[in-house]
Amino acid sequence: MSPAYYRRVDDAVFDPTEEVGGAWHDDEQHFSPLSGLIVQAVAESRAARPDGPGTIARISHDILGVIPRERTTIEVRVLRPGRTIELVEAVTSVGGRAVVDTRVWLLADTDSAAVAGTETAALPPPLAWPSWPMSAVWPGGYIAGLQVHRDPESRPGRARVWLGTDRELLAGEPVDPVARYCAMIDTANGIAVRADPQAWIFPNVDLTVHLHRTPVGEWTGLDTTVSMGPTGQGVTATVLHDLDGPVGTAAQSLTVRPRPAGQR
Repeated sequence: MSPAYYRRVDDAVFDPTEEVGGAWHDDEQHFSPLSGLIVQAVAESRAARPDGPGTIARISHDILGVIPRERTTIEVRVLRPGRTIELVEAVTSVGGRAVVDTRVWLLADTDSAAVAGTETAALPPPLAWPSWPMSAVWPGGYIAGLQVHRDPESRPGRARVWLGTDRELLAGEPVDPVARYCAMIDTANGIAVRADPQAWIFPNVDLTVHLHRTPVGEWTGLDTTVSMGPTGQGVTATVLHDLDGPVGTAAQSLTVRPRPAGQR
């Protein structure tokens, strides 16, 4: 059996494994797999309402603080019900404290094939780029479990990668393909670092994903640009891909500050 990021305890309760260890601190949860788990909880809630809209168009996570690698609860509720448009909220808690507030727009499917298209070019396939040892830059159980192929022309502040893993999102359970795909997206903040993470810290306080097409397959492609301003703020902006081409965009707001000397 493959290693897993989480094990289900109850319908809405999950135990994280060491595979979710964070890049800033290993006793925290890396937000990438947790974001996938949140999307899975939303997908399960959606399946219980078969008459509602079924396609995720936007996922907006606000990270409310440090996320300990401890038992995690995800509670989902519908804020705006509807047959064609629905807004869902998921609140993630650890130890009785809310750590992530997520809102998801769900839209009904219609036939828009006649106008489908994008001006964004597809990425080369994963094996067109060499394997990249991301663990040489970042510690933590989550990063250690990734398969990463990186564009050799990548540079600080600008990178393109493909991410895959043999880790299960939920031990022994099938998961929604969008949830599995989303479990890789938050990694974007670590693939094109503009500042040395031994000297600077720049965690993201949010993650917003917009999808114009439902991603498929086992690979998550990230075409990422990192920008940092002069007063402690930054943005990681990413075009998202699967093997068939672009599927949407993601953005992360960064808080940028020197790493305290005792933490280097």
